[in-house]
Amino acid sequence: KSVAEQFRKRRKEKKEKEETVKKMVKDILHPTSADEKRKHKLKRLVQSPNSFFMDVKCPGCFNITTVFSHAQTTVMCGSCSMTLCQPTGGKARLTEGCSFRKKLD
Repeated sequence: KSVAEQFRKRRKEKKEKEETVKKMVKDILHPTSADEKRKHKLKRLVQSPNSFFMDVKCPGCFNITTVFSHAQTTVMCGSCSMTLCQPTGGKARLTEGCSFRKKLD
């Protein structure tokens, strides 16, 4: 074999080896939204809080009240005094029958 053929063969083997190393199992630059939600709020590509404000509709009088998602106190309806949500260790638990929607910025 000539030196040129050996050189081409080595270069081809090296290129094939580089291609196998470049392939990754997971795309780090473009993570899925499910992967981002699972991460800690400070370890996401763009830091964002887990908490949000929401409009909660009272099942009794259909009055809408704004409630924080991680409320630490019991929230009552302003007109009928029904309990809308109760605090837990993290997110507040809505009373059964209450409907809600996230508030947009």
